[in-house]
Amino acid sequence: MQKYVVLEKAVGVTPLECAETWRAAHPEFTGIPLAYAGRLDPLASGKLLVLIGDECKRQAEYHNLDKRYEIEVVFGLGSDTGDVMGMLDPSPTPPAITAANIKAALRHLTGDITLPYPVFSAKTVAGKPLHTWAMEDRLDEITIPTKESTIYALSLIELTTLPATALYEHALAKINSIPPVTETRKALGNDFRRTDIRAHWKTWLDQHQADTFQVATVTCTASSGTYMRTLASTIAAAHQSKGLALSIHRTRIGRYQPLVGKLGIWTQLYR
Repeated sequence: MQKYVVLEKAVGVTPLECAETWRAAHPEFTGIPLAYAGRLDPLASGKLLVLIGDECKRQAEYHNLDKRYEIEVVFGLGSDTGDVMGMLDPSPTPPAITAANIKAALRHLTGDITLPYPVFSAKTVAGKPLHTWAMEDRLDEITIPTKESTIYALSLIELTTLPATALYEHALAKINSIPPVTETRKALGNDFRRTDIRAHWKTWLDQHQADTFQVATVTCTASSGTYMRTLASTIAAAHQSKGLALSIHRTRIGRYQPLVGKLGIWTQLYR
């Protein structure tokens, strides 16, 4: 029996749903355990490594795999989740963001880096997930934990502009891509706050109808557990701006070996 399968998870689908959809299409795996190694947020897409059968017992051996992502960073607009599924926090965007200064910022961020966990994440603090502290409005009672990561490579693919109306439509489509969730434990108390978040986006659009926003598409190769939502806001902060991840797409999973300078090779790839 094969040990694993690499699936393409779509936006709006949970890792569990992705794995079970694959099982439904392969009835020979009915009743056989499946376990994903390295989750993806529902709004993220891309490669998902799913272990099969007895390989599930070795799940811990897959926890430290390196990843490559392609992300879109919107400048001038943050959120409390770091992506479009959050309460918005607009900020003035410096007019002089160029491809050259983005590339300079990416060079500065490459290497060992310490990033805070997103406040809407499952990281546990004092026995509760961070997202619970956030929903209870008690983040001021705790210290947000940080994660040490290694960013092996960061590259700018392109810098474009997006009208506010197109940004709104793109965000709303993603927000609506997740089926309604009513279970309190999974829905952060109220279907991921989507009624309020949609209202936030509509208010924002009314105020910025005629504006355009810069969007940087970036590839990132990083060690396990590096949150792309946090990285997106960090890239924007380097330009004295707020920022959020408009999209996150995982393109590779494996083990990456950095070489001299910016070079590196994948010594193992899961395909």
